[in-house]
This record gives sequence, C-alpha cells and structure tokens, in this order.
Amino acid sequence: MGQPAARVTPAAALDHFFDRCYQRRPVTATFTGVHAHDHELPDWSPAGLAGAVEEMRALRQELDAAGRVADNLVRVFPDDVDLALADAFLEIQIAEHEGPHFYRGNPALWTGEAIFSIVSLVTRDFAPIDERLTAAVARLRAIPAFLASAHRTLGDAPDAWTAKARQECEAAEILFGRSLPGWIPGSGASPAVARAAVAECATARSAFAAFAVWLRDTLPRADASRYSAPTPMLELLVRRGHWWPGSLSTLLEEALAALDDATVRLVEMGWPEAQAQIASRQASPEAYLSSFADTWTRAREAAVSRDLLTWPDAPIRFVPIPAHTREAAPLLYYLSYRSPAAFDRLPIHDYVVPPAANDSAITLNHVIHHGGIGHHVQNWNAYRSASRIGQVAAIDAASRIAMFSGGSLAEGWACYVCDLMEEIGFLSPLDRVAQQHTRVRLLARAVVDLSLHAGQMTLEAAARFYESRGMMPAAPARAEAVKNSMFPGAAVMYWLGARAIHDLCRTVAAREGKAFSLKRFHDRLLSYGAIPAPLIARLMS
Repeated sequence: MGQPAARVTPAAALDHFFDRCYQRRPVTATFTGVHAHDHELPDWSPAGLAGAVEEMRALRQELDAAGRVADNLVRVFPDDVDLALADAFLEIQIAEHEGPHFYRGNPALWTGEAIFSIVSLVTRDFAPIDERLTAAVARLRAIPAFLASAHRTLGDAPDAWTAKARQECEAAEILFGRSLPGWIPGSGASPAVARAAVAECATARSAFAAFAVWLRDTLPRADASRYSAPTPMLELLVRRGHWWPGSLSTLLEEALAALDDATVRLVEMGWPEAQAQIASRQASPEAYLSSFADTWTRAREAAVSRDLLTWPDAPIRFVPIPAHTREAAPLLYYLSYRSPAAFDRLPIHDYVVPPAANDSAITLNHVIHHGGIGHHVQNWNAYRSASRIGQVAAIDAASRIAMFSGGSLAEGWACYVCDLMEEIGFLSPLDRVAQQHTRVRLLARAVVDLSLHAGQMTLEAAARFYESRGMMPAAPARAEAVKNSMFPGAAVMYWLGARAIHDLCRTVAAREGKAFSLKRFHDRLLSYGAIPAPLIARLMS
C-alpha cells in the first residue's frame, strides 16, 4: 500500500473505478442501468466497510498515477476532470465509511437500501419480468443477513434517525406483507418465479419486523450532538464535492444576506396572504392527471419559442404511483420524478404524480423543476456527456444521488430554470409568489445546512428556523431539519448551484457581447453532465 501504483491510462483507471463502485454499490448500479449485480446487496458489515476503505485507497493511488489529481488541477476535459472527480468521490466515501454519521450511525440508510433494492427491480420494465423477479428473489433472501449485519456496524443513532428507520420498517411490512405478494401473481411472471418471489417476500417481511424490534429495544441512543456532522466533513463535502473554493463562514454570510433580501421581496409580493390562494388553486379530480401533461406541453412550447435551449426528444408521461408500491410510498423516500437509468434508455419515462398538488406546485415543482426543462432535460444531456462521472453522478439511488458531486449542477440547474421561466413570463402572478417562497425556503435550507454541521445550530433550532425564516409549517419544518441532519452539504447545493449558473451566464454574456446566445450557453453548460457547477464555471471561463 505504501508504494505508488504503476501508471495506467485514464480510461483504464476509470474502468477499474467504475467496476469496483458498481460491485460495492449494487443497488445504485441497478438504478444506473448496470445490471450485473442486480441479485446482490452491499456489504456494510464492519469487515465489509473496512475492505471497501482499503480498496478505495488503492483506487486513489491508481487514479493519481493516471493523472496527478491530488491538487484538483484540471487540464483536459474529460479525462483529467473525471480522474479528479473520481478521486474526490473516493475521498468523501472513505470519510463516510470511517465516520459515525452514515453507515455506522444511521439505520435509515440500511432500511432504505434494502427496500429500494427491490423497488428498483419492480417499478421499471428494463428487462423481462422473470429476470427482474429472479434478481429480486436473491435480494429478498439476502435482506435478513444484511439487516443482521447492522447490529454489528451501527454503534448508536439519534432518535430521529431511528424513528425514520422504524417508519421504513412499517413501509416494508406493507410492501412485503401485502402489496408485492398481491401484485406478483398477476405480474406476468412464470408460476415458479412468482411462487419463489412471494415466499421470499415473507422472508424479508420477517427480517424487517425483527429489525424494527431491535431498533426500538436494543440500538443505543446517540447524543443530540450527533445530528451535526463533524465540521471537517462539511468542509470536505463543500470543497471536494461542490468544488467551492471559499470559506464556509463566507458562504454562510452570503446565504444569510440573500435570505434577508428574498424575504423582503416575498413580503412585498403579498405573502402570507397569497399562501391560501396558492393552496386553493387545484384542478378538479377529473382534470388532475391531464393538468400535468398540459402544463408540460405549454412549458416546452414556451422554452422552445424563446430559444432557451435545445429541447431533446425525451418522452415522458404522467401516471399514478404503481398500485404495488402506492400504499408504502408515503413512508419512503419515494420520488415522483426518479431519474431515468442512464444505461437502460427506455423509450418513455414514467413520472408518478402525487395524490394531490396545487397548480403552482404542478407548474414549478413537478413540471419545470423536475419533469421538463429542469431535471429531465438535464438528465438527457448528462447521459450523453463526454464525462463518465457526469453521466451518472446525479442518478437517484436508494436514499440520495449516486455521487455527491452531481448535486450542485443537477439541483442548481433545476432551480435556475424556474427563475428563467419566470423571466420569460411563463409564470402566473400566484406562481411568481410561490417561486419567491421557494427561493426563501431554499436559502433557509442553505443556512441550516451550513449552521447545523458547523455546530452552530441544534436540530430543534433548525426546525424553528424553518418555521420562522423559511415560513414553513411545523411538521414539514421538522422533517426538513431531520433530512438536513442526515445528509450534510446536500441542502446548500440548490442555492449554491443556481447562483453559480447565474453568475456564469452573466460572465459569458458580458464576454461575448452581442454574439451571446442563451441557447448556446445552456446547451454547452448541460453538455458537461452532472459535475459541480463551480467546476463547469471554471471550464467555461
């Protein structure tokens, strides 16, 4: 381990990196469209985590030998960029594997990984049903051993994280106790495969029931200070994950100042009086589902007519949540828009709509941010990027995206285009108020993220901050604070990424003058894939 690895080509080093990543992270591989490990669960036992760390350190040496990436210097796109981002991913993963905040301290990561290992196989038709259910049978059989290894790995956990894991055990009771056993016989699977799958659902159900009891009665409770990740972890995530070069204190000051300005503007626009009007604007039950598609079509036409970007041929349809996961979905990290698998390339992508959403939420969140010009168009471009990291980093996995570095571009772009659609006049007056409230809420998230994980804010204070400054009801405020506590550095990336894109657009427009084309700028920006927005700014500047 002490000697530098023999020099290898960037392509060979990245091949090895991805091979090992997919083998160590089989559930993420399934969501990505890499199906060689669909029958496996990860090894998060103490020995498994230690082995992964040793392997990742060796991979970092190999990447360094391929491109001298230790100092974050970027010379050639995509090779040097991908080597640097792969190295950053491994450094972050080593910190997560060794520290108490993730695999060793959060039982909800375990329950989410096990449940979505099956959901990933039964909600997308990427292969014949027998093939997918055969893989599901193998994973269902592996769930008892996977959850049992948590007894050895988890030292303790804060109450809110344990409560989240127990909630997901309730979802598992629904999913494996009645939803999937009721759906499998009519799924089109052969009788033998169907019988095996139903039988192993019972195996998984029992394992989750036992795990829920262990969480309730045995897992030690961690001190409330554990809601905050160590400050060096936050610094690592912001520096190497988001490629933000400044200090955390400066970033926090800027977020607070921006929050003050955004709040003044929101009040001037009529908040909170407009809040009730926004909530009341809902399509009739008969028109609810079609309103998503109608809004999508109008948004696409507006974006194309204003030459905002090249809109790809990426069909999407809005459908109800599948019946076999619908009852469990409210208890899970169940996304309406889950990014298409990069390497499956299905002909149409299903967007599963929530049971109820007001008109502004449909326009801003479901259509613009997620299903249209935001994530969906960005994902199409990412999957065709020259950057191999950029192709897959923002794929939605069991509890979070595949690679932390994908967040500031993916979420930053989706927030940026909501601003853009407002600028071209697409939003109604109430949509504009709702969009301003979203800006306030996202800035509050940035402040909480930076403050909580710098040890400057408790979980309770974070929830109160969301109520007072984020103008959120108590229950969503508490849920948001808990989510922030689990994933340091994730909430700040929405504002940080959007700001980086706005700044870059102004810089390029000033440099190019009358020759500037917004469409050309956006197409080029998205061509880099889901890599950190501040890094794209460096590459384009």
